[in-house]
Amino acid sequence: MNENKYKIGFEIALIACFALAGALAYVVLGKRHAATEETSIVAAQGPSTPGQPASMAMPPSSTTSALPLTPVQLSPQRMQAIGVTTAVVEQQAVSNDLRVPGNVEANERQLAYVQTRFPGWIQRVFANASYQYVRKGQPLFTIYSQELVSTEQEYLLAKQNRQTFATDGHGTAVKERDWLLEAAADRLLQFGVPASELTRLERTGRVQHDITIESPASGYITEFNALPNQYAQAETKLYTIADLSSVWVYANVYQTDVGQLRPGMPATVTVDAYPGREFRGRIDQILPQVDPTTRTVRVRFVFSNPGLALKPGMFVNVGIHVSLGRQLVIPASGVLQAGTREIAFIDHGGGYLEPRPIEIGPRLDDHVVVRKGLHSGERIVSSANFLVDSEAQLQAAVGSFAPPPPGAGAAASMNAPSQQVTMDFTSDASPPHKGSNTLQVKLRSADGKPITGAQVSVTFYMAAMPAMGMAAIRKQATLADKGDGSYEGKLDLPSGGSYQLTLTAQQNGQTLATKHLTVNVTGGMR
Repeated sequence: MNENKYKIGFEIALIACFALAGALAYVVLGKRHAATEETSIVAAQGPSTPGQPASMAMPPSSTTSALPLTPVQLSPQRMQAIGVTTAVVEQQAVSNDLRVPGNVEANERQLAYVQTRFPGWIQRVFANASYQYVRKGQPLFTIYSQELVSTEQEYLLAKQNRQTFATDGHGTAVKERDWLLEAAADRLLQFGVPASELTRLERTGRVQHDITIESPASGYITEFNALPNQYAQAETKLYTIADLSSVWVYANVYQTDVGQLRPGMPATVTVDAYPGREFRGRIDQILPQVDPTTRTVRVRFVFSNPGLALKPGMFVNVGIHVSLGRQLVIPASGVLQAGTREIAFIDHGGGYLEPRPIEIGPRLDDHVVVRKGLHSGERIVSSANFLVDSEAQLQAAVGSFAPPPPGAGAAASMNAPSQQVTMDFTSDASPPHKGSNTLQVKLRSADGKPITGAQVSVTFYMAAMPAMGMAAIRKQATLADKGDGSYEGKLDLPSGGSYQLTLTAQQNGQTLATKHLTVNVTGGMR
């Protein structure tokens, strides 16, 4: 009975699994089928035409790109409202003052190590504390060495026997006695026996069992391993003596600044322990390694240390004065970071602002060095760059739309510059051509009445094309009031091509309307 129940339960579970798998397959296949149909529909529609609404156009994402750099025309009221200020590009003698933390360490070039060149037993120790000051030639400890005693005995024996050798006709005995004496003396010198010990041995003719080892330099004992009754091997480092009259300072400099540094550059150090006191030194070496965590490079400085004020392990502040010569300088607020580019807006006057890519150098507090893109004496926007860029992109986006065809209904009002004023632009040749052109603009209010007494300007702008060796072109004409809302003026265009056209109408200091168009000028590129 239980076996049948288990069998029925297993069959029910198996049927449920098959049903669940079928439902999942239906959902997946349904989504794929819907996606295939959607792709087919989009492919069948093809690219949208200029007359189609923007919502019907489905450009591929790969063709999406940022709007090109376009100039912007702002009224004085608008510039004041968004807080636009300007500054002049200047060439100045500039310098960069770097402030980095550092640590004091002993000058490794002024370290002395005390070792014996022979094994032996240490007897008495005179310098027995870390950071005890010792002078050059001061006794450190005494040591007994059987090898050294044997060598001294050999020296005395050779000295005593030099008179017992009979001289033959060829002088062989004289050579042998001198050779034995010189060999014993040379061994003593190789053992590092002080000159005073050799003089004593020569004078007294007695072997000294305990040899005194003297300090090879003046300084502080930073490490010592000499203890009474200790057996010292020849390779044992018994003392480390550091001359702290000059010290090293290691500082971590960011890799973006290390390219400005050179060995030998002057530097200063200040310490919180000595307010108002400044130590002067120089860069000794820029170490060839970058810390992958902090992205900094260790730089080594050498500083004189009068009075031993700088102590190993002390934290200090390092100042480096880097002279950069005469450079073009602008306020740091005048640079707009647009993706991977830096942009500055050139103020040509009358509210006409031109964006220009620039290449910047090091930042100096609230200023920045300009490598390329600007010239001395030019005036740039030094604040509200982001808002100006937004205005430029908005005007470029509006100007990139071609006017809708007649009879497009509500779409015909998309390019209207204002709800109160309409602007109609024409020229004596449509489209305009290379050379002299007569431009006309008509102003009408919302009720269709002509607007007179306005100041109307027309600006043609073509971006620079470095690949063709062409600079940017900007031509502006101020139109005269001909009455009945008509304004007319002449403008000479030096080249054909695609221009961005800006129409501006002002009256009593107020902007009535602004309109942006894209116009193809005939006549060929210059």
